[in-house]
Amino acid sequence: MKILMVCLGNICRSPLAEGIMQQKFNLYGIDAQVDSAGFEPFHTGDSPDDRAIKVALKNGIDISKYRARIFQTIDFDRFDRIYVMDENNYNDVTREARNENDRRKVDFILNELKPGSNDVVPDPYYGRLRDFEEVFDLLDQATEIIAKKLQKDS
Repeated sequence: MKILMVCLGNICRSPLAEGIMQQKFNLYGIDAQVDSAGFEPFHTGDSPDDRAIKVALKNGIDISKYRARIFQTIDFDRFDRIYVMDENNYNDVTREARNENDRRKVDFILNELKPGSNDVVPDPYYGRLRDFEEVFDLLDQATEIIAKKLQKDS
C-alpha cells in the first residue's frame, strides 16, 4: 500500500499526516509507504512549518527533514490512496485525474473518522501552536483508523 497525503503548501497538514502515518506503520509493523505533496509551488523544497515540526517532535515524530513538493499527475500511478485535507485540495487533485480510476483513489482524510462527511482538516498556517496541536490530534485519529484497516488486511 502506498498512501499520499495532500494539502495546499505541503508544509503544515500533509507533512504532519505523513509523519504520523509513518509512525503508525512502524508501530504496527505495516509494510506500506507514505509521502506528501501540495499544490502551492511557493514552498517547493522548504521544510515543514516550524510549528508543525515542534508539535510532531512533542509527539515523538521528526518531520524536520521532509521537503515540500508539488503534486503531479504521475502520483496517481505511484499511490493507491490519496488523502486530501480540504475541498480545495480535493478539487485540485481530482482536476488532475485522468479517469475514474484516478478519482476513486482520492478521499478526504477525515472521512476515515466520519465516512461521507467530507469534513476538513483546518489549515493552521495563520494560527497559533494550539491550532497545529488540534490538527495533529485530528490526523492522529484518522491515521489510526487507516493503520488498523491496513493491519487487518495484511
